[in-house]
Amino acid sequence: MDIIKTYQITQPNYTLIEKGYQLCLPFEIGVLIPADDSVRLLSVLMERMDYSKLYEVYSRIRKTEADPKSLFKIVVYGYMSLLFSSRKIESACQRDINFMYLLDGKPAPDHNTIARFRSKYLKDTMDELFAQLVDMLESAGELSLLNLFIDGTKQESVANRYTYVWGKSVEKRKANLQEKMKAELPKIAVEFGIRFGYDREIKIYEIKKLLRKLLQKAEGIEFVYGAGRRKTPVQRAVERVTERLEKLKGYERDITILNGRGSYSKTDHDATFMRMKDDHLKNGQLKPGYNVTIGVDAEYIVNAIVTQDRSDGKTLIPFLKSIDRLRYPNIVADAGFESEENYTYLENNEQLAFIKPSNYEQAKTFLRQRADANERITSEESILLRLNRSIQVEGAFGVLKQDMGVRRFLCTGKAKVSVEVLLLCFAYNVKKLHNKIQSGRCGESLHYPEAA
Repeated sequence: MDIIKTYQITQPNYTLIEKGYQLCLPFEIGVLIPADDSVRLLSVLMERMDYSKLYEVYSRIRKTEADPKSLFKIVVYGYMSLLFSSRKIESACQRDINFMYLLDGKPAPDHNTIARFRSKYLKDTMDELFAQLVDMLESAGELSLLNLFIDGTKQESVANRYTYVWGKSVEKRKANLQEKMKAELPKIAVEFGIRFGYDREIKIYEIKKLLRKLLQKAEGIEFVYGAGRRKTPVQRAVERVTERLEKLKGYERDITILNGRGSYSKTDHDATFMRMKDDHLKNGQLKPGYNVTIGVDAEYIVNAIVTQDRSDGKTLIPFLKSIDRLRYPNIVADAGFESEENYTYLENNEQLAFIKPSNYEQAKTFLRQRADANERITSEESILLRLNRSIQVEGAFGVLKQDMGVRRFLCTGKAKVSVEVLLLCFAYNVKKLHNKIQSGRCGESLHYPEAA
């Protein structure tokens, strides 16, 4: 037996110390992948898509790098394979034959390229790419285009749980600051002979104007700092006005970020603090997150939106508007989506509401619309649709959360989170189509209860 010397096994190029191997034909990686593997279906679907908008956004491409289409393929397949980290996808591209197959001979992209592609280039194109997949499912006869099952869930943001800013606290502190400024700033202005006026509230520009005139008064005066050094009256005035100005700017900035919401996170300004079902402390703690609403037809997710609303009722109309091109005649949802506004919108759009009633006292203002809905939901058709809502849309959330392990978003910001959600839905749909093809269930849109 040959003795391998120490210096030989420490060679950085391992091919120099490897035992020789015989190169075998064929060279085509695809022959090593089973004919019924889901990666083949994904490749076929994505080869039929139009990427002109993506290429327009991703205009600078080096010939040695994976092109946008290949990047999109590996990112979607990463989600199908429960690989959400850009570093894990990079590693898979170097070692997994399915990822190599999708790259079609191009070198594996690094994790920075993958992360940048997902967060920057898909932001303006993901909606259109997902819509193309839905259109392909429609063309294949996989959608009923009749019944749309809708549900929402609250998903935690990657933001820190203890970086909250509460809207009521901001308003209260701003009001207290206004009272202090109304008592202090006019006196400072009088002391230095400066005209200072305001209406009901002191505005930022009025404070800036006062500060500018104070600094003019302070020209030639040296400002001092540190213990034991006496400050001049004008320096104290400038510092006090500057302090009030910065605080007011901070409160105004918070109010702008809140934009009517009750809270936001300092590490993810778009996230709103909500109560989550899967509370890690089991005490009903509010956590930063988003409200994700999806619509399912024939077990496929045909639409998904991300909102900052804590209530499902406010998400129905924007959700339906975002999928108006399909115009489903039957809208099936749970009690969280019931409201007079929603009923009226559906009536005006000639869509039937199959919505489970909520609290009677809260619904007295729309008794007629509710009576119509009650009549519908007691029919055999409605019982079947409500059964399928539980199976299909709640089942989809179950797969996304439990089977795919998506408990927190990886990105911050509503736009990036929306991309993340649509990538998950894209991967979910391809896996669902694969399962229906292999099990011979193509074209089936409803689950029927088995006879006793």
